[in-house]
Amino acid sequence: MLWGVGLAAPRSCVADLSRNRSLSLGWCAGPEEPPPAFYGGEIVAFPLAGGGAGAGGTMAALGSDSWWKKTLYLTGGALLAAAAYLLHELLAIRKEQELDSKDAIILHQFSRPTNGVPSLSPFCLKMETYLRMADLPYQNYFDGKLSPQGKMPWIEYNHKKVSGTEFIIDFLEEKLGVNLNKHLGPHERAVSRAVTKMVEEHFYWTLAYCQWVENLHETQKMVSLFGPFSDLLKWILCHLTKGIVKREMYGHGIGRFSEEEMYTLMEKDMRTLAGLLGDKKYIMGPTVSTVDATVFGHLAQAMWTLPGTRPERLIKGELINLAMYCERIRRKFWPEWHHDDDNTLYESEESSEASKTYSPLQDFSFYSRTETYDEEGNSISQTPDTDYTGHSLFDSDVDMDEYRDHEQCK
Repeated sequence: MLWGVGLAAPRSCVADLSRNRSLSLGWCAGPEEPPPAFYGGEIVAFPLAGGGAGAGGTMAALGSDSWWKKTLYLTGGALLAAAAYLLHELLAIRKEQELDSKDAIILHQFSRPTNGVPSLSPFCLKMETYLRMADLPYQNYFDGKLSPQGKMPWIEYNHKKVSGTEFIIDFLEEKLGVNLNKHLGPHERAVSRAVTKMVEEHFYWTLAYCQWVENLHETQKMVSLFGPFSDLLKWILCHLTKGIVKREMYGHGIGRFSEEEMYTLMEKDMRTLAGLLGDKKYIMGPTVSTVDATVFGHLAQAMWTLPGTRPERLIKGELINLAMYCERIRRKFWPEWHHDDDNTLYESEESSEASKTYSPLQDFSFYSRTETYDEEGNSISQTPDTDYTGHSLFDSDVDMDEYRDHEQCK
């Protein structure tokens, strides 16, 4: 009897590795975040059905071929089984560990990409930025495991699992009493929610298209995956994600338009955000609110993960106030995040070459906005309104006047 070899993942999918010329995968993904990878799969073997062109056809072919062809078939099957096992070992990044979530926020999210940006997922970046804005200590857990609802990110708190960024924020507000929107009136809260839904239910899909379809080659370079076959695995996973994104975009409806039409919709969303922001410090005024975590999580993808694309050119060109908005939030709430390709246009006049020495973005096991750690894990005191070098992060450091002065000097 002949046997097939496949990889079975926990999310209702089986990839047949032994018979298909191309890797086929059936996936049941959630609407909020199409996952770019799968973990925790198992190698399974299954008998091939007899008769027809299946096992019977193969046995007939073996019987009619010479001995060296039979040996070649058997050797190829053994090598394929070994390759399937290696694929399983590489994808199973690590086994699930016991977590003590007593009075601690444990944030499950995708691994850090290789380009220094905290996440290629707008929702993961939104959630972690929110925790920093609310000054809630948390632990990152980069296991790649999806929530029971098939979502990423998700949290554990006192052994309670919550997924979906909106539900997570509601849960934290109820349990911990935090509220970034307490200064907003009823009308402002309504506008805030409308902007959030525009960004997450419309703008997000055009970004996903740019990341995982048009700009897939560059995105593949940023995916964090190591091992002897990391390049091959990244290629496979990224192209699987490309197929998932295109299918879900078609189901959403936005994927039924042409590429030019989708970019037209993206540009309208970005211009709406730029017009709403104007010359304000944050979306809803001088004080940060929950919608800023959402907008920043998405605009940061256009700002730092899509080099040479239309959204990057737009945000760093005509819609410069959005770029300064992203820089303002990054400096205040992500002091350890520094990008090698930063445009000096966004640096403050006080900054010197010596002050541009930043620590790399680390996978902190514990983080609080008012405290960070050096490379040896020693605590470093830090105030919320200073960056890693001690420079002030108030509006005067990154404002429109600085940009106008820069343009006049050209």
